[in-house]
Amino acid sequence: MKTPRPMKYDFSRPQRQSLIGILIMSADTLQSSIRALFPIVVVSLFQEKNKYYYVALGLVILVAALVSGYFKYRNFTFLIDEQNREFVVRKGIFSKTRIAIPLNKIQQVNINQNLLQKILKVHALQVDTAGSSKTEVTIKAITERYALVLKERLLLDAPVEEDETGEIVEKKHKPFITISFASLLKTGITSNYIRSFGILLAFFISTWQHLDDFLRLSDTDASFLDEYFNTAFLIRSIAAIITVVLVLTLLVNLGRTVLRFFDFKVTKEDNALLLSHGLINTRNTIIRPEKVQILTVGRNFFQKKFNINDLKIKQASDLEKSNDRSKMQMEIPGVNNAEKDALLLFLLEKMPEKGFEVKPNIRKVIFEIFKYILIPLGLFYGYTKIMPEAGNVIIFVPFYVLFVGILIYFAFRHSRLFITPDFIVRKRGAWDVDNDILMPHKIQSIKLQQFFWQKWSDVGVVKLYTAGGHISFGLANFTQLNRLANYWLYQVETTEKEWM
Repeated sequence: MKTPRPMKYDFSRPQRQSLIGILIMSADTLQSSIRALFPIVVVSLFQEKNKYYYVALGLVILVAALVSGYFKYRNFTFLIDEQNREFVVRKGIFSKTRIAIPLNKIQQVNINQNLLQKILKVHALQVDTAGSSKTEVTIKAITERYALVLKERLLLDAPVEEDETGEIVEKKHKPFITISFASLLKTGITSNYIRSFGILLAFFISTWQHLDDFLRLSDTDASFLDEYFNTAFLIRSIAAIITVVLVLTLLVNLGRTVLRFFDFKVTKEDNALLLSHGLINTRNTIIRPEKVQILTVGRNFFQKKFNINDLKIKQASDLEKSNDRSKMQMEIPGVNNAEKDALLLFLLEKMPEKGFEVKPNIRKVIFEIFKYILIPLGLFYGYTKIMPEAGNVIIFVPFYVLFVGILIYFAFRHSRLFITPDFIVRKRGAWDVDNDILMPHKIQSIKLQQFFWQKWSDVGVVKLYTAGGHISFGLANFTQLNRLANYWLYQVETTEKEWM
């Protein structure tokens, strides 16, 4: 039996997207047109128009979208210029654009798939560079295999396998780590619930306030308000809201985790890791160890009992200014201790150790008590003077003070900075304890901050900036931080290692 020949790709010649890309681009144009014309359509609905007017308008928009989608498909080509080491894209209908991206400037290539692309069995490939906060190029309709091989060619920049005609053949990935569905469930019920709880609680309180305002401004009899909107009813309502919010928080986190990280796989490809995950929108991202700037290992009490960790990886990028957090950092959820150690060893080349320890000053606790307890209570007290009925919730003030006080205590207890010649590890967090790992040769700049009232107590803050973000530590002994800053600058000046 004859063995089938591997799939071949030649990126040196101009390539077009899959023919089905006409529908993808037409759908994008149609969506943009509907958004732009929506105000006009709404206004016209209140005018006397013949029904054929709306049918004709819809047909015109649909035909225009199809024509636009065809020419966008026809004029969109891409290739890899091997001589100049560039990824070249040409696009445009009336105004033609040529984009040339040096291969060594490409920071990240993502393979995504939304619902429409999943139905049409195509993928979108996005190319990001370290010098921009937005996607440089998006190829919206190519097959999965083609996208994977093109992604490897753009990012790995390694010798590729060729056949007798000189065309590139597809590579196979080596399995490394697979996050099980059980691990995703554990992660979903044990992570991010504080943030989700706060968002949902704020939503319910806002909804309650609007309902209260509506009833008070309506013709509802005052005795009805006096009967139901009393202190006992308010306490029962708040307790019910908190219970509902807690349940919804678990459900929201669980659903979000499964949708985002479903079928999470980490595979090795040469000297890089390929991350693949997603239920509805499928994402593929490559991580190269030399581009990793900050690596964070985090877990809380329940995750420790379940033997799972969350890894967050920041690569060299200017995307810290972007609002898209998925571009700012990549996350590997639910890895056990053995998998975590394997990932750290691969990305950092050696296991980080906790060396010389730096502790924060007790003034850090005083400052946070003032910021998170005294100021909010002062504002609440002032609000009760304006709205006396707000004093009904004063019974919850002791619980707030106790809860925030516990968080401040544990945040201070966990706050540490560990220094070795090879690593800087910042430990932080009250409930979710994170360890931010940074190698000194990745440092781009150091900032020491001390306000004038902190000079007499000799405390301050140090911030270490990298190409993928920054970490800060304080309030701590400023003289000690100054010595450490000089030591790190000396390491940066004398090291032979590249920052990426």
